[in-house]
Amino acid sequence: LSGRELKPIPVEDVTAYENLQKVDMKIEDPLCQRYACMQVENITRNVSPVDMRIRLYYCGMRGINFLADLTNYLMLEMGQPMHAFDSRKVGKIRIKRFDTPFKFQTLDGVERNIDENMLMICNDNTPVAIAGIMGGLDSEIVEDTTTLTLESATFDAASIRKSTVRLGHRTDASMRYEKSLDPEMCDTAIARFLYLLRKYDGGVKVVSALTDEYAFHYDKVELKFDKAFVDRYTGIEIGNDTILKTLRSLGFGAEYDGEYFDVTAPSWRATKDVSMNADIIEEITRIYGYDNFEVHTTRSPLYPVKMDVVKNDEDKIKDILVKRYNLHELHSYVWAYYDELKSLGIEVEPNIKLANATNPNIETIRNSMIPTQLCQVNTNVGYAPDFGIFEVGRVVTGMDENNLCVEKKMLAITLYSKTKDIKDLYFELRDILAVTADDLKHRKLEFKKAEPSHGYEHPVNLNTIVLDGKEIGTIGIVHPVIGKKIDKKANIVFAEVDMQAFADVKNASIVYEEPSKYPPMDYDISVIVPAGVMFGDMSKAWTDEGRGILKNTRIVDTYDTDEFHSVTIRFEFSSNERTLSSAEVQEIMDNVISNLKKIDVNLR
Repeated sequence: LSGRELKPIPVEDVTAYENLQKVDMKIEDPLCQRYACMQVENITRNVSPVDMRIRLYYCGMRGINFLADLTNYLMLEMGQPMHAFDSRKVGKIRIKRFDTPFKFQTLDGVERNIDENMLMICNDNTPVAIAGIMGGLDSEIVEDTTTLTLESATFDAASIRKSTVRLGHRTDASMRYEKSLDPEMCDTAIARFLYLLRKYDGGVKVVSALTDEYAFHYDKVELKFDKAFVDRYTGIEIGNDTILKTLRSLGFGAEYDGEYFDVTAPSWRATKDVSMNADIIEEITRIYGYDNFEVHTTRSPLYPVKMDVVKNDEDKIKDILVKRYNLHELHSYVWAYYDELKSLGIEVEPNIKLANATNPNIETIRNSMIPTQLCQVNTNVGYAPDFGIFEVGRVVTGMDENNLCVEKKMLAITLYSKTKDIKDLYFELRDILAVTADDLKHRKLEFKKAEPSHGYEHPVNLNTIVLDGKEIGTIGIVHPVIGKKIDKKANIVFAEVDMQAFADVKNASIVYEEPSKYPPMDYDISVIVPAGVMFGDMSKAWTDEGRGILKNTRIVDTYDTDEFHSVTIRFEFSSNERTLSSAEVQEIMDNVISNLKKIDVNLR
């Protein structure tokens, strides 16, 4: 890059020891990509040179002993972690996993749980190190160590990452292995180690050949692109010679045949860093210099995007809840928080769990948003005597046939009040849902009796929300035990709606009707409603009656005693053609009353 060739790093010529006996080493698991080792004797130095210890200190590492410091120094210098075993304790190296879990004491003196997925370095069948993470206490370099077995290896990056999470222990070595190291560096790192070892301890003796097993080779990354591709991505003119010089100076093999560039990524960039043509553009432009780019507006076509139905309904619902009903929008995570729910007496229901969770409080994914909102209400009971919250969030209800999470977007609303009785609060929430459905879908909601399926739901006061014949959610009262733990003097109601089910309901056509010039007629009846009978059940009594003149029905009053539940229903009659007579209205009402009696709904 600077126009001057880099000096090669001084290394030992390991080919000089090819006539020596090799170390007894074998890879027995595909998670080990490459493993190289050598044995050295007659090591007399115990303390690292001062300049080496100073450099390690400046890099945030403490000096331990000469051999341990040398491996750390090489890791910082070349990016290749290494490990030195005491050869008296390691003679027959095997890299493998075990079928059954066991305990293993690492260099830091901690006893760790090893499972069947963790790769181990073994002395035959005896574990001596956790591959890529930390060595074992029994095989560490000590003051009287004069012989060592030097390890330089690469392992599967994902395996190392998973093992560190399961152990809850990350090291300088594991952080590098997690990033997919270049296997080609293994033998070079050993040659560099031997060079420095001889430099500071001239009497050492190499007693084995370089023993190297290369089990996994990364695919060669070869890319092809033309000059127009570079110009289109960069937006500026970069010469062909500049492109070739830049890539070659970075270690890439680059050729140009007059039309296309053929580029081969070097091994240290091919593990996962460079994989497509856009990566080459990044290499060219960062060396060319972003400050050298001309600033101008990029031209690109803009196409209109149709708003998703679910997203469109979601935005409209939020506007209604905030602007019309003054509810507060909250945002939460998808976890079922064990500690918070336990304090309210809500059990965390069995559901999908996060593998290798480090915090059991956020291990399970929620299957309902209402417990989350009850925790939020509990936190904000001092905010105001009356308030309402809502959120459009995600829940998971299980696994599908492909073992993927069944994820749903839900609308959750919770109302809290110290000043309103439970009946008024419940009907307020019902009205919020009804107005929302009417504004967005131009349809009326219906409600059906539902059986509780969650511990936070009231055993009696729970209903299914029905829109256009489809069940879209539930509305109910919080279980009394849970409600008292939140606030003994307050009432709490909730509703949860499936946003996809709501969006799937088609909008009903808006029908405009000319107001009648003839006087309307209202007819009120008060009936005793037995338990379990809903307004939707009663509405069937007049659906087929008074066609053309029965315009509307609505509840205008309710009355409750210990003995019965009474409802006053108003029937609104009108005609665009004539003035209605009392006789014809009475005839219709007689039929309605007769039909109501069939479901045990009688006049009071």
